[in-house]
Amino acid sequence: MGSDAAAPSNRLSAALAAIDAANADDPFTIEIDGKSRPKEQAHAELMTEWVQRLDPDADDAQLVAARAHHLRRWALPRTDYPEGRAGYLRWRAAQGKRHAAEVADIVTAVGYDDDFAAEVSAIVAKQGLSTDPRVQTHEDALCLVFLETQFEALADKLGDDHMVEVLAKTLAKMSPAGRRVAQDLDLGDRAAALLEAAGS
Repeated sequence: MGSDAAAPSNRLSAALAAIDAANADDPFTIEIDGKSRPKEQAHAELMTEWVQRLDPDADDAQLVAARAHHLRRWALPRTDYPEGRAGYLRWRAAQGKRHAAEVADIVTAVGYDDDFAAEVSAIVAKQGLSTDPRVQTHEDALCLVFLETQFEALADKLGDDHMVEVLAKTLAKMSPAGRRVAQDLDLGDRAAALLEAAGS
């Protein structure tokens, strides 16, 4: 453990603060509660809140993974890769490698070991989705953040029929408990109707 490492009781808060600082440079913004925020920083905070609500006993790896799920995503733009699915998969793979390295640097700097860094990266990569409840909680939280922050704008862009298809795919990724939470979100009449149509 290096001299800059935090005490075990402070490692989590130090890791989250470092991730927040890294995401603060996001040039893209999103409006949350009437305030413009760096997009990935705001999404990361919402992710952490949802993981804690869905699993009050969430461990450090879950919380760090939630906060770092799109760490500095803008640094590797999708437009740097060819259009189409092959280009998208190459971009996703490159993002995964970059992300794992940056997360590892942050968590080891505050006192976590390499095994912990690998565990965080595995949750973010959704490895073991069908077998690890922590990964399913992560997926549920991702879907809930999407519904809370991107629903209306995407529905306006895609139209209602296409949005129902997107929502059906989203709901299919979620656990039964996660879907129940989604149905209880305060999304407005149009969004509630589309969500109900997607779940029927």
